[in-house]
Amino acid sequence: AASARNDRSHSMPKHERIQYREAVREMFQHAYDGYLEHGYPESELRPTSCVGGPFELCKLSLVTLIDAMDTLAIMGNRSEFQRAVKLVSAHADFAVDRNVSVFETNIRVLGGLLSSHMLATDRELALMDDDEYGGELLSLAADLADRLMPAFNTSTGIPYGTVNLQSGVPKDETVISSLAGAGSLSLEFSVLSALTGRPEYSEASQRAVRALYQRRSVLGLVGKHINIRTGKWVESILGIGSNADSYFEYLLKMYLLFGDEAWWDMFSHSYAGIERYLKHGDWYADVDMYSGKARRQRFENLQAFWPGLQALLGELDAAARSLNAFYLVWRDWGFVPEEYDYVQWGNVPGGGHQRYPLRPELIESTYLLHRATAEPSWLWAGRDFIDSLQRWARTSCGYATVRDIVTLELEDEMPSFFLSETTKYLFLLFDED
Repeated sequence: AASARNDRSHSMPKHERIQYREAVREMFQHAYDGYLEHGYPESELRPTSCVGGPFELCKLSLVTLIDAMDTLAIMGNRSEFQRAVKLVSAHADFAVDRNVSVFETNIRVLGGLLSSHMLATDRELALMDDDEYGGELLSLAADLADRLMPAFNTSTGIPYGTVNLQSGVPKDETVISSLAGAGSLSLEFSVLSALTGRPEYSEASQRAVRALYQRRSVLGLVGKHINIRTGKWVESILGIGSNADSYFEYLLKMYLLFGDEAWWDMFSHSYAGIERYLKHGDWYADVDMYSGKARRQRFENLQAFWPGLQALLGELDAAARSLNAFYLVWRDWGFVPEEYDYVQWGNVPGGGHQRYPLRPELIESTYLLHRATAEPSWLWAGRDFIDSLQRWARTSCGYATVRDIVTLELEDEMPSFFLSETTKYLFLLFDED
């Protein structure tokens, strides 16, 4: 323990930083090769049985490959990026009779197509040879978005959570949508409008966000679930974790990307309410949106994006305090579980609360805060992330979800975001370029 503390008191030598960066590159390559050899063209790799399988919320082919293409570019693998673009361009097909989650399809597939299209057409990066790419990924993105658009045909403008890619909204689809699911479509849809010149995508997705924001309480808080027909909140509890997290992230990133002051106003009012009512020391509780009273005091893995958002905002002291608190869970257990009791300082048994499904949020926040502050201790935290993943989650063909962080039993699942986010942010943490 004393040795570890001494390590963290000084900067990481450059050769060691490069060593960890290359270790992450190898992690990515091991899992990427495993998917291509054993999982392609299925949605995902099953990393303990080394076969392919569907992602239940988005049963489409190639999800992992589409999601991972931009990581190939960021790691400088030009030849494999080119090959992946050609594979997706030739084989992706969304004209299928399948029900998909609008939210998951948006962030993994539509987002993956758009980011890779922009990388492929960036002349300074020169990832594609001249006349080798004709905008196929953008055409696929527009086709997919057209198939998602029926979700927005509601009286409130707040979308359904599921669509069938051939027939539209299923007849028995629920009228209850989550804050994150309905309010985290604006970045991808607005970028698609900017690239295609078709405004309907941005108009629909931005209308949904305004409809959610306009239904905030007098405290400036919203709820986690809403009836999209009546516009009434059916869950009036608010937290920054599950079913809510990315709504707030998208408010800030829409402002950063497009510069529209309306997004800054919505974000800053929402942020002020959260910091006033949800913040409990260095942690964040779930509270009643009308009274502001705490209803649930648990840390969720998904909350770990918040310090990164604060780093983007420039609130560096607050970001460091929360990130330090969240990191303590990883330090004590080797991973962060889906839920953790920060009051009693212990795991929450049952219900899958002790799972770690290879999520990127804590790692992303660590990268962003290190980039903002150059504080070397975050590199040592990154070393801990790598060590845990290598020791406990690695399999012969990929990396597996940890079913229980206490017993370290594995689950036969490698979500696409392991390649598109978890390894990407680890790589960027150690990559000085």
